[in-house]
Amino acid sequence: MTALPASSAFRRSADIPFDESDFVRIAGFAKSEYGLHLEPSKKAMIHSRLGKRIVTLGLDDFTAYHNYLRANLEEEADHFISVLTTNVTHFFREQHHFTQLEREVLPPLIERARNRGRVRLWSAGCSTGQEPYSLAGSVLALCPEAARLDLKILATDLDPFVLDRAQGATYPAEECKTPPGDWEGRIFDAADRKRPTRQIRADVRALVAFRRLNINGSWPMSGRFDVIMCRNVAIYFDKPTQQSLWHRFAEKLPAGGMLFIGHSERVTGPAVELLETAGVTSYRKRSGSVPRTIPQEGKD
Repeated sequence: MTALPASSAFRRSADIPFDESDFVRIAGFAKSEYGLHLEPSKKAMIHSRLGKRIVTLGLDDFTAYHNYLRANLEEEADHFISVLTTNVTHFFREQHHFTQLEREVLPPLIERARNRGRVRLWSAGCSTGQEPYSLAGSVLALCPEAARLDLKILATDLDPFVLDRAQGATYPAEECKTPPGDWEGRIFDAADRKRPTRQIRADVRALVAFRRLNINGSWPMSGRFDVIMCRNVAIYFDKPTQQSLWHRFAEKLPAGGMLFIGHSERVTGPAVELLETAGVTSYRKRSGSVPRTIPQEGKD
């Protein structure tokens, strides 16, 4: 690693040259290692965010950073992933999904759990935790005793920094806004409303297990999921990778299982044979569809 000379101590990221060859190297690495598709329109964002990382490391330029990244992948990968992905979310985002869950999807699943059945929900690309905690809040609104049942929520993300924050379950008050109505009471105690930070209720936290997962890698979960939420994640991938992901999700759903995706995303490719539209950016696994065998790679 090249140390910064004293005269460069206050170098700005904007001062670091960034040409087409730099973009191609960085984009190629992101695609080969993590399946991330970086459009040329993202050049300014990459320049700004990775430029700051280069300044922090005391490196000379993007060539030096690319070499450093390859030589120190284990320690640098987390930073690389974190700066290239945007974690913008809030509680009960795209409220129509949670309304559909509470009115149509969750009641029969809760009935199954109350009859000693297994129910699993997956927040894939959970970011800083707002989505899985919102899922848990919807579950508890209908089933206060959920923690005593075989009903669990898995929350996964590739970025370890956002996972750490999610597991902390504490948010600045300005990030704790919920839609109008009684949604706030599903996840927060009213007594915390005037505090500068608020913590997710213990019963909500108890339903969620956080795990690190590269969604484009192998999935160690052996069982299927009744509900999968993967919203505003596929936008980072090219079309073939998106279509592969939709198909893998469809294979992880039982007949009647639900997939919820982001407002700007649409299921395309082979998965359309397995999934039918069930609402605004929500899809249901078709009855009678026969997925390929899923390798039993581990336990959930």
